[in-house]
Amino acid sequence: MNWTVLKALNDIYNNEFTIMRSSLINDTDIQFLIDQTGELKLGINRINAGPGFKEFYEKTHLDKFNSYLSFLETNDLLTPQIRFRESDIKILMEIKNGMDSGDLLTVRDEIVVAEETVRGVSQMFFKNEKYLEKSESLVSAVKSILLIDSLANDKDQQYKYVLQCEKPEKIVLCENLDFLKRPSRPRKHNIELWYAGGKNVAKLKFSGDVTLPIYYSCDWDHDGLQIYQMVKNILPNIRLLFPNGVKKSIIETEHKSLWKSTANNDFVSGLNPGIFSDQEKLLIQELIKNNEWIMEETNDLIEMIQNAERSS
Repeated sequence: MNWTVLKALNDIYNNEFTIMRSSLINDTDIQFLIDQTGELKLGINRINAGPGFKEFYEKTHLDKFNSYLSFLETNDLLTPQIRFRESDIKILMEIKNGMDSGDLLTVRDEIVVAEETVRGVSQMFFKNEKYLEKSESLVSAVKSILLIDSLANDKDQQYKYVLQCEKPEKIVLCENLDFLKRPSRPRKHNIELWYAGGKNVAKLKFSGDVTLPIYYSCDWDHDGLQIYQMVKNILPNIRLLFPNGVKKSIIETEHKSLWKSTANNDFVSGLNPGIFSDQEKLLIQELIKNNEWIMEETNDLIEMIQNAERSS
């Protein structure tokens, strides 16, 4: 649901109707409220509130809309042209909270030093590396909130991001940025976090001699484990952290990283079985069988490391 639809629903709540526009009539959420629930009704050149709409809106949308509106106004992002999706606004709010709390300041500074690209920042915060390229206004909003003047437009960034601590005892290379946005726990446990940018791992060749124990944290899906395979070729001593997070249905979450065919007795989805322990292969096979995955951020990072150290 984008901002145009969110605002139209709020207009209907406040005024009992909104002007009919093709962008609204073609929206699946509006169509559902008209065709399935009857909470919206078509009029002459307008969309009217139907029976039960007010109660439905107050229950599911009113508080969220008011928080979105306040955020957009406070940060000078509310313009007649914006078409942000609700998920985009939530991510922008999360970035703003991270900046206000100080959790994102280190990442922000490294983005500036690294002369990060649009694609690199897109991969950090949004669905994929190309997502931000679709919207100049969204790029502008991200830069505004991060207090960044410009982002480069080339496809790859050449710097890894490091969340440092005073006395590092171990390193964790993270597939995603989430753990780096929550710095207090890893620093408390003397853990240095690295982020290379998903599949952009070639830069790890320039890491020099890694003398500390180093671990890899990732989504347990095909892409995450494939990236681990790539990293293992560059940093042979790296160890995969065994997850303790929540298994989720790939179908129900509309996840895009799919397990490959298990034909020809390939029980680990085309991955190299030689780099995984028996325990890891059993979990991979279970995830493939149930068509599930484990999101990196649902794991307890400290617990994963402690378990890995106990099994050494």
